[in-house]
Amino acid sequence: MQVILLERVAKLGQMGEVVNVRPGYARNFLLPQGKALRASEANIRQFEAQKAELEARNAETRRAAEAEAGRLEGQSFVVIRSASDGGALYGSVTTRDVAEAAAAAGFAVSRGQVVLNAPIKELGLHPVTVRLHPEVEVTVTVNVARTPEEAEMQASGKSIQDLAAEEEAQAEFEVSQLFDDLGGAAQEE
Repeated sequence: MQVILLERVAKLGQMGEVVNVRPGYARNFLLPQGKALRASEANIRQFEAQKAELEARNAETRRAAEAEAGRLEGQSFVVIRSASDGGALYGSVTTRDVAEAAAAAGFAVSRGQVVLNAPIKELGLHPVTVRLHPEVEVTVTVNVARTPEEAEMQASGKSIQDLAAEEEAQAEFEVSQLFDDLGGAAQEE
């Protein structure tokens, strides 16, 4: 099925291009969302008549998205989740969780704008892409932790695994000191 794109669509084309897409993609996504029109003679004439208006509206929304991107760039959002001692989450962090964390920090981000390449299933700092406009993307950091104190430690550069290794090394040192003290006491007697 041929459609005329009314805005830039990732991996498909720029505004004004006539592209071939599968009928289900056009019928279920592009047409209902107002991202495209069927490529008929009447729609092509209608698009040409509205082209300047569509380009102006696209430029305006892009400027607004770039302004929001300037505020959002480099931000870090904390998401508190239950996890095992090894750092594996009992669930996963979804696009909804990231959008809610951003909204709690005062940013207008919908879950449809959050792009997760893979589900977040471990504690730690994770880079996440937020697509504010088809032409404007920004990267934010999601800090997944069990407690706010743990989130602060992760933000300062320590991971949960490093902390667990330090605690284990300290416990082993204390046990070896205890045995050294017991061995020394036995030799004195």
